[in-house]
Amino acid sequence: MKKEIRQAAIEQLISQEEIANQEELMIALEKQGIKATQATISRDIRELRIVKEQSSNGKQHYVIFKEDPVSEKQQLYANINEMVTGITQIQFLNVVKTLPHNANVLSAIIDDLDLSQIVGTLAGYDTIVIFSQTTEQAAKINQIFKEHLQSQD
Repeated sequence: MKKEIRQAAIEQLISQEEIANQEELMIALEKQGIKATQATISRDIRELRIVKEQSSNGKQHYVIFKEDPVSEKQQLYANINEMVTGITQIQFLNVVKTLPHNANVLSAIIDDLDLSQIVGTLAGYDTIVIFSQTTEQAAKINQIFKEHLQSQD
């Protein structure tokens, strides 16, 4: 299957249905006869700039990211609240723990924002390492994340 066809199908599905995660997207694609691995879908999500948004019923679902600097940061904050379970600063690094399957999506959003305090990110299954040039820049990133983390009671 050509990438363009698969990505067009993803865009169509996301605009027509409230798809909450990669597994739901993979199942919806399979119903259309499109087979793709989780890694391929993750890459497509990043390339298509797909992020999660809260609907009126309070549930998160995928949407195509809109180009607006103010909403980009607000989208980051919403995704921190939704996906991040913890953050630890180690000198000029921040290690961010996310819910499973969310590290790559959040890392792509962070990379796209091109924040001056961040040199780059490295993402895995449920962990992101955020690199800063200085301990002070890392502390600022750590503070931003902690301000937007879901309250842990």
